[in-house]
Amino acid sequence: MASDDSHNIYGYEPSVAAGVIFILLFGTTTAYHGWQIFRARAFYFIPFFIGGIFQIIGYLMRCLSNGNTDSIPLYALQTVLILLAPALYAASIYMVLGRLMVFLGAEHHSIVRVNWMTKIFVAGDVVSFLMQCGAGGLMSGDDPDTRTLGENLTIVALIIQVLFFTFFLITSIIFHKRINTSPTAQSRETALHWTLTPRTLLAKNWITLLIALYTVSALILIRSVFRLVEFIDGYGGFLMTHEAFIYIFDTLPMFVVMVVMNLWHPCFVIRDGKGGYIPRGDFENVPLR
Repeated sequence: MASDDSHNIYGYEPSVAAGVIFILLFGTTTAYHGWQIFRARAFYFIPFFIGGIFQIIGYLMRCLSNGNTDSIPLYALQTVLILLAPALYAASIYMVLGRLMVFLGAEHHSIVRVNWMTKIFVAGDVVSFLMQCGAGGLMSGDDPDTRTLGENLTIVALIIQVLFFTFFLITSIIFHKRINTSPTAQSRETALHWTLTPRTLLAKNWITLLIALYTVSALILIRSVFRLVEFIDGYGGFLMTHEAFIYIFDTLPMFVVMVVMNLWHPCFVIRDGKGGYIPRGDFENVPLR
């Protein structure tokens, strides 16, 4: 609910109930990601796990802001942590595509050299991440001009994030099209027999992993566009002063991103002995490709 209190930084009273619900939801999926990383030695997914921790702390700060809506430190901390979490998700997601290409012996189908692809995407992600960190520090100050500078820096960081994610989606789609047209020995069996049905979507193979990457990338892209529009609209704008929007266009999509990657975790598919391998045991019968 919007508020007219001039000392209320949010423009509304942050909902404790909504915050607690998503602390529990993010806590559950993050804990499961931690177990998957440990079980599979999928250490390249640690940034994704840390993103989940950022979400938990961010929504805890929102809960603590209830009744403390004039607290700049609480406001800045929750803003920065919730803003940064998708950048950490992106770092792990970018690494998955390159690993999948190598695993399938399909590096030649990429429009970007695989040994450069991860470096390029992660570099863009790191730049966006660091800019948002810097913006968070600026927005935590009392000076209005400094806070405005932080807001503008966040806008630039989000533009970078949107551009790199768009390029990543294009790269993924072109790779998928090429490997379907000219499958490798490693991908051929799945490609020849796979059709889109609810049952096949639940399978663990390179096609469903790519679909999962499309899904989470699209959700993060939508969320980033929303955040970009929100910051362009400004602190007094309609989007920032109505709490429902952050839960609809940021919180819920990012929770879905974490759950999707729980269900279609790359460790089910990429068993390369380099952090993508699941030891024999619980997942012994999972299809490799």
